[in-house]
Amino acid sequence: MAAITTAKKRVNRSLSGSISLFALLLVFGAFMVLPLIYAINNAFKPLDEIFTFPPTLFVKNPTLSNFTDLLNLLSDSWVPFSRYIFNTVFITGIGIVGHVLLASAAAYPLAKHKFPGKVFMFQVVVLSLMFTPAVTAIPNYMIMSWLGWIDTYWAVIIPAFAYSLGLYLMKQFMEQIPDALLEAAKIDGASEYRIFWSIVMPNVKPAWLTLIILLFQMLWGSDGNGYIYSEQLKTLHYAAGQIIQGGISRAGAGAAVALILMSVPITLFIFSQSRIIETMASSGMKD
Repeated sequence: MAAITTAKKRVNRSLSGSISLFALLLVFGAFMVLPLIYAINNAFKPLDEIFTFPPTLFVKNPTLSNFTDLLNLLSDSWVPFSRYIFNTVFITGIGIVGHVLLASAAAYPLAKHKFPGKVFMFQVVVLSLMFTPAVTAIPNYMIMSWLGWIDTYWAVIIPAFAYSLGLYLMKQFMEQIPDALLEAAKIDGASEYRIFWSIVMPNVKPAWLTLIILLFQMLWGSDGNGYIYSEQLKTLHYAAGQIIQGGISRAGAGAAVALILMSVPITLFIFSQSRIIETMASSGMKD
């Protein structure tokens, strides 16, 4: 079997160049992290600090009253907060698993098999990447209505299955797998099913790990308002939006729930980034 190698390229840079690059990256990094710092501090500010002008970045008198107010609001809701959590976790989990499996299964023949219409099919996939979700919203709604899935979980999950970026990403990564590696497996008597699960999928781990994060971010932040109308089927994002839109008196609770919603995808990325970087670094393969 072909060996999988990692190409390392040494970059020669002067000390002044390294310092300048570090300073530039530090400035850009600071601008990127400022909104996160502001959101974290806002969640612990009392109401008078939240509406202070000019606004302050750091909290002066930290308090947990925003979180207690949030708990009180949730306890008064006629739909239990646990129901919103279940809806969001169910939609996110099924959407991620289904999309990764379908995108991988569709990408494998496009990357490693020859059949009529292959090039045209991939061009259609690439073309679909040009359309924003707003453009496909009405066609998606019409299809879901025709299938009778409006006001169900599937109205949000099924469109996620057809996320064309996943198919494109998986196909590009699968093309990097040496054909000799697959041919050797066939000579050893491996079936297409076993080649796909034992050779192809482990070697495209960077792609499906990245897909999981992208899909999680997309589905975790989905409110499904265009497809789901029943309150008991709504998601966390919808519940958070209702709290945030509650006016000045709910500003503190809104800041608290915004921090909670942000913390989940951020935590997922923190725990998975080292694995993604590691697999990205080892994804260069040669025949």
